[in-house]
Amino acid sequence: MSRVRSGPVVGLILQVVLLAGLAGTVGLGPAGWLAGLAYGGVLCGLLLRGLRRADAGGLGPANRVTLTRAILVGGVLALTVDAWGRPAPVAVLAPLTAVALALDAVDGRAARRTRTESALGARFDMEVDAFLLLVLSAHLAPSVGGWVLAIGAMRYAFVAASWPLPWLRRSLPPRYWRKVAAATQGVVLAVAMAGVLPRTVNAVLVAGALAMLVESFGHDVAWLWRHRPARLAAAERAAAERAAARPMPKMLS
Repeated sequence: MSRVRSGPVVGLILQVVLLAGLAGTVGLGPAGWLAGLAYGGVLCGLLLRGLRRADAGGLGPANRVTLTRAILVGGVLALTVDAWGRPAPVAVLAPLTAVALALDAVDGRAARRTRTESALGARFDMEVDAFLLLVLSAHLAPSVGGWVLAIGAMRYAFVAASWPLPWLRRSLPPRYWRKVAAATQGVVLAVAMAGVLPRTVNAVLVAGALAMLVESFGHDVAWLWRHRPARLAAAERAAAERAAARPMPKMLS
């Protein structure tokens, strides 16, 4: 088996092992098993496809860390789906989520230290983050309110909007606040899920996190709108017309 194929397949095997461990400890019903296995299969397939498209020689150190995070997210998903309509095993769910969030600070550092940064790794990391937020939002919706789903759905709404609006697919300039806002979502949702604070306080914290996310996405959308090709082309034409309308300076004889 080639190196390109081994990483995703090993990840799928580890996902099954994690699900079996959860089933043997806190219990995992058919719904949880189905969600976890479906997630693992899709993860393996998409990662394998991404590696092939990138013509990568295998998973680097940073992507292995991200894959570990993705497997933990699969466990969070299985427990969340399995506990729908009844209390979730927070004693297991919270540590899984905490480790997945903590490792988010490791994969990027590993990529920089090993000089293995890549577009695939950045996309992989971003999608794992987005899916974890979606799962945590769904878990909190019954207790906090359906509006919390806006946090998990924000990234996917942006992607859906980019299909009919190609200017949304342009690359964005680096912005530190974007990283802060994204990290805050996971921390706040994890704290709310742990249930260590009163429900009202959780709602206020989650609302504040949502406001940060709306500002972050709104800032990026505004930047993309101002720099969309049609607007830039119109600005260039207007500048050329103004330049052409200026009187030519007289030549000295």
